[in-house]
Amino acid sequence: MSESKKREILVAAIDIGKRFGDFIALHPLNVKVQSGEFFGVFGPNGAGKSTFIKLLTGQLKPSIGEVEVLGIDVKNNPQELKANIGIVPESESPPSYLTPVEFLEFVGRLRGLDDLVNRINHWMDWFGMTDKRDTMCKDLSKGQRQKVMLASAFIHEPRIMFLDEPFANLDPIYQRKCRTWLLDMVAEGGTIFMCSHVLEVAERLCTRLAIIDHGKVLASGKIEDLKASDGENLEDVFIRLVGHSMAEAQGMADGDIEEE
Repeated sequence: MSESKKREILVAAIDIGKRFGDFIALHPLNVKVQSGEFFGVFGPNGAGKSTFIKLLTGQLKPSIGEVEVLGIDVKNNPQELKANIGIVPESESPPSYLTPVEFLEFVGRLRGLDDLVNRINHWMDWFGMTDKRDTMCKDLSKGQRQKVMLASAFIHEPRIMFLDEPFANLDPIYQRKCRTWLLDMVAEGGTIFMCSHVLEVAERLCTRLAIIDHGKVLASGKIEDLKASDGENLEDVFIRLVGHSMAEAQGMADGDIEEE
């Protein structure tokens, strides 16, 4: 792969932010992700990670700012974007009254995929789900439903994938298998944008990451660049940054109470 290809900007968010009424879910931020990167967004529950990924994938419209993914204006052309990326949303399940094969067939036909039967068979086998082909999704375990969602994102081999807590409910064997597959995808020039709160995932997978809390980016860059000293690990960095952010938020709340 040429150097120019590696440096191609696939995600460009400029001053993007989201407000729900008086609540600011995501303060304006800027981010660029290049092809061949495994970019991670990490933060505690409620930090704004899912809002961030929904803005980048056209599931929500920003209150402010602009986003381009694969050169597509996300705000004005969300359907075109969704046709060209892979998405695994947080806590989403396949339709209850479809079987895994029926759901993957639906996804494949929607995307106009050729050789669909072989694609479906491949991913059902890859995820160890061949004995669940004809089981309705409502009767699958949480982990099995997550596998079906991952298969629906992998099946069309997109150039870029957006994953929100992709390893939730997977057993260690399939967590490892999926990590390996995603790393291979990146090694071959694919791009991953992932949200999670599991720091171990960042250290194993990410080339760059951002840490956010209360809708604000606290730090971003390569892991080694975020460390204040050689003795710090990523957990230390996270606790230092997020702990400070939480203390600031608590101080503001306490201040409001005192003023009243």
